[in-house]
Amino acid sequence: MPSMGSRALKLVMSAVGKKLGYRDLTEVRRKVEKQLLRPASYKPPKHLDKSCVVHLSFEHGWPCYRISPRGRDPKVQVLYLHGGAYIEEIGSNHWALIKELATNVPAAVTVPVYPLAPRGTASRFLPAVTALAGSLTTDSALPTVFMGDSAGGGLALAIAQRLRDAATAPPARLVLISPWLDVALGNPEAARVQPRDPMLSTESLRYTGALWADERELSDAAVSPINGTMTGLPPTTVYVGTDDVLCPDARRFRDMATSAGVAVDFHEAAGQIHVYPLWPIREGRHARRCILDDVGHATTR
Repeated sequence: MPSMGSRALKLVMSAVGKKLGYRDLTEVRRKVEKQLLRPASYKPPKHLDKSCVVHLSFEHGWPCYRISPRGRDPKVQVLYLHGGAYIEEIGSNHWALIKELATNVPAAVTVPVYPLAPRGTASRFLPAVTALAGSLTTDSALPTVFMGDSAGGGLALAIAQRLRDAATAPPARLVLISPWLDVALGNPEAARVQPRDPMLSTESLRYTGALWADERELSDAAVSPINGTMTGLPPTTVYVGTDDVLCPDARRFRDMATSAGVAVDFHEAAGQIHVYPLWPIREGRHARRCILDDVGHATTR
């Protein structure tokens, strides 16, 4: 049974999800306009400096942070790709998880602050971030984990597929948190979950997904990696809640990847909402402990 905290969170999101989430297309359009006129801050919280070394570079054409544990050597590196439907900036929940990865694993976490749609698109961003990802997997003796939530989970899978196709060294593991794997949301099961999801609507996500796809077809594996091939992917861990419109495609990915011989560790939490591991609830804390343990035990292939 969902905890009292998770039930309270769902009630709150049901009340404010129209404005804060992606339930209402009009509000989502306003989010896009606001971000174009007054971009949100992408900077990490100041207190991160107390426990981590924070390095910022712009060598790839956009801000890219490297967060490392202060006073300790990392034993793994993580490429973290944040969610936000491709239209919202990295937020406090993301930075909190990144801090836990850096200090508790300990890990060196690379965080690309990618350009948001409609300025940013898959065609403009994917080649550069794939090159960055390839440098992480080939130029370091540390094992590398690709991790992302929501839109970032889709990006993480798309990048892994592109590295595989280029015969570049793969990551040791993928960790996908409520991944958005089909920007068209063509799975009819998503409509059946929709009434239970207080945060997302298929209509709004199709709109923002089309902005990210730009000139590409929504079915292109670069923007909808569920349509790519799964053979040869690294071991993958997935976290998703049953009250998330993205859950049906996460299940579909599990089945496709398993059939292709990929080891998939699938965590489906009953009654939980979108990106539940990022929320300060019992189920989220448990998921984060499991994620930290998973990343800490990643090994090179």
